[in-house]
Amino acid sequence: MHRPTSLEICAGGGGQALGIEVAGFDHATLVEIDEHACATLRHNRQYRKVETVDLTGFDATSFRGIDLFAGGIPCPPFSRAGKQLGRDDERDLFPVALRLIEESNPEAVMIENVRGMLDPIFDEYRAEILLRLQKMGYATGWKLFNACEFGVPQNRTRAILVALKKKYSRRFRWPDRTSLVPPTVGLVLEPMMGARGWKGATEWARRAHGIAPTIVGGSKKHGGPDLGPTRAKRAWAELGVDGHGIANDPPDSVFEGSPRLTIPMVARLQGFPDDWHFVGSKTTAYRQVGNALPPPVATALGGAILHALAGTAVQIPRGMRPVLSQTQLASPRLAQTSLF
Repeated sequence: MHRPTSLEICAGGGGQALGIEVAGFDHATLVEIDEHACATLRHNRQYRKVETVDLTGFDATSFRGIDLFAGGIPCPPFSRAGKQLGRDDERDLFPVALRLIEESNPEAVMIENVRGMLDPIFDEYRAEILLRLQKMGYATGWKLFNACEFGVPQNRTRAILVALKKKYSRRFRWPDRTSLVPPTVGLVLEPMMGARGWKGATEWARRAHGIAPTIVGGSKKHGGPDLGPTRAKRAWAELGVDGHGIANDPPDSVFEGSPRLTIPMVARLQGFPDDWHFVGSKTTAYRQVGNALPPPVATALGGAILHALAGTAVQIPRGMRPVLSQTQLASPRLAQTSLF
């Protein structure tokens, strides 16, 4: 059976790529400028084509007519931490992405960015982007999603742009949440925390009875890996986690105090399967994890797009389904916007 194909830009460490693959797409090419992230993609999917290239010099005409164009456009131009310079920020790649979409003429488009992209300061810029896509023949829409609604134990909001050729748009429905209550940090990480015999793992897990704040990957301009600014570190401390750095290994049998997370722990909190390995130093690996779109979110969105293109439901493999806690507390849905 033919599987639809995708072209993904700014692929990073593979969160969106993995989720889209699980949804039913095969990657014609993954494009990424960071050599460590490309090594990660090649390590985990050796049969996939990965191009280490600057997007400004990339030509997508050879992919004309592909099923899906996807990517995570760099976030700093639209994040509050990055001063929200938007189009005036040299890192803004939306113009490049629009050129590549025009060159490849895909049936569908999916682009993710930070929540700040939906702030009023960018109303005019978003309208220009949508108008450009509409002139290419697409029906378009933005929507805000929180990863915790898809079983990811993290408060992580992302703005998602979907564009579909108009003949498919009537079949498109934004995906519904798959998790009324996401699993807690303690529930998800207790086995990893106790892997080296730490006697405090069970008690720690009871304390870590909540979801994580947003995991941030940072940029190449900043130093080593930690769990974010002061406010985030306070939130981690309430979960019993020392957010001032990333550990090489889980706590050992004589450890005392608040543990630090390891790269595999952070990856699990981001929704990656345990067998997804990140290549590079601790800093570069953490950056790949922290900047990723959680795979379960990408799977839900990719499945909704595939349903619109093919009219078929997507069966998600058991290994990628979210783990649900037994807690019966409802999690409020964030306000969302849509043009579909």
